Amino acid sequence: MPAAEPARTTPSPGVLLATFTLEPPLRLPTRRTTRHTALVLSAVLGVAPLTGCALLDAAGGCEGADGRVRDVAALDILDSRPDGAAVARGFEKVDAGCWADSGDVVVYADRTYAFPGTREDVTAHYRTSAVRDGWNPGPEDSPGGMCFTREDMSLRLVFLTAEILREDGHGSRPDLTTGAGYSVSVETYLNDGVEAGC
Repeated sequence: MPAAEPARTTPSPGVLLATFTLEPPLRLPTRRTTRHTALVLSAVLGVAPLTGCALLDAAGGCEGADGRVRDVAALDILDSRPDGAAVARGFEKVDAGCWADSGDVVVYADRTYAFPGTREDVTAHYRTSAVRDGWNPGPEDSPGGMCFTREDMSLRLVFLTAEILREDGHGSRPDLTTGAGYSVSVETYLNDGVEAGC
């Protein structure tokens, strides 16, 4: 950039002296600077809508959680069931994975069972087997299920209804709504400072 020229004064009769400084000429953007500016703006505008969970997801909220997903899916409590309970058709494998939302990163594993007995039979089984496996009962059971905690995990048992199955996209499943069909699931937060709870 050329240096500014020194100030000049122009005398005029009957007019005050004016002092001014010539500024260096304004450089017009070249193709190169225009291209760089466009790239920067498109990157900023492309990322601007990503806030909260979307930005965390873009940064890999569940990245590296595969080992923890395998550990949670392998917990014995997911395979524990009362006599007569069977893995429900279409639910032969443990449903396990990770999700990130609003800054929370959660690893989960679910198992669904068809059971011809009663809800009381199911709750009695899990009261015994979960406690034996080191799980602590939640404050109180609800009519729709029960909850336990252990270390940084929560264990939930939910009795299935036609409404729950419909909301989850499973349609009509008499095998799960006759008797006491239920789902047992474990969740753990990968965030620092977030505790599992019922």
